[in-house]
Amino acid sequence: MKNEFFSALEELEEKRGIPKAYMLEKVEAALVNAFKKEVGAANVRVHIDENKGEVKVFKQLNVVEVVEDEKTQISLEDAKRMSRRNVLGGVVEIEMKTKNFGRISAQTAKQVIVQGIRQAEKGMMIKEYESKKEDVITAVVERIDETTGNVILNTGTGYATLLKKEQLMGDSFSVGDHVKVFIMEVKSSADSKGPLVTLSRVHQNFVKRLFELEVPEITDGTVKIMGITREAGMRTKIAVMSEEPGVDAVGSCIGARGIRVGAIMNELHGEKIDVIRYSEDPAEYIRSALSPAVVKDVTIEEERVCRVVVTPEQLSLAIGREGQNARLAARLTGYKIDIKTE
Repeated sequence: MKNEFFSALEELEEKRGIPKAYMLEKVEAALVNAFKKEVGAANVRVHIDENKGEVKVFKQLNVVEVVEDEKTQISLEDAKRMSRRNVLGGVVEIEMKTKNFGRISAQTAKQVIVQGIRQAEKGMMIKEYESKKEDVITAVVERIDETTGNVILNTGTGYATLLKKEQLMGDSFSVGDHVKVFIMEVKSSADSKGPLVTLSRVHQNFVKRLFELEVPEITDGTVKIMGITREAGMRTKIAVMSEEPGVDAVGSCIGARGIRVGAIMNELHGEKIDVIRYSEDPAEYIRSALSPAVVKDVTIEEERVCRVVVTPEQLSLAIGREGQNARLAARLTGYKIDIKTE
């Protein structure tokens, strides 16, 4: 190996952040395997000298009384001829010389460097994504698969796929568009097969993180999100409470003239969002969760079961289209809700 090899490793470390020691370790391991086959030895040690820019290969043999395997053993008598310090049970290293070493070293090093760069970059990407897991990022549309509807995004860290099933019904993308996505899952190993990261715009925590980004009172802890449930593209119910007297949790989330919740709804293509006031009183919480319907009475009949009374004109609103409003309220509160008219 020549000094250019070490210069290349230093350049990788400087420009791509791949440690030189990491790459040398990979190269040494690969050379060991390559030279084992070349010299027909079971145990080989490779030493890479950075200062001299050379590779030395040593065959390792165990010192024994009687040799049973010439590939792994050497007799004590022969070992003593090489050095009086060699003892029974020790290891003797014999430097190997072959005209093929230079060619093998160059080919193996090249293969390992290419593979090592890929693995190292993949590992760094995983760490970068891990730091953003369960967060919202803005990515740029790189390509759209017309067959599957999947969208390839440039996340700034690398390229990731937003699957069709993780897109909203109203999503329509063009190359170059900026799109907000939720990092739902990150693979923990660079050796893992499949996508490194799973992105989503339909996950309920996508809306939760949008509120955390849009509402300063949530960011500073004054307002707390107590629960959220969602049917993506249709409706979200989010329960909030204030940690400080005098701060209106619902008003903070909605914003002046609805500007805060409106910005989130625009991102979700008009998905309806009900901001609910959380209460420790189950009856009061259920009453709020059924908004926009007006509830006359809530009776807790047994554990996690309640009866709700509304006026006839409020019944369809309380139940919602195909039962959606009642269904989301039940998920949010954890109660089975039986809605009746007066």
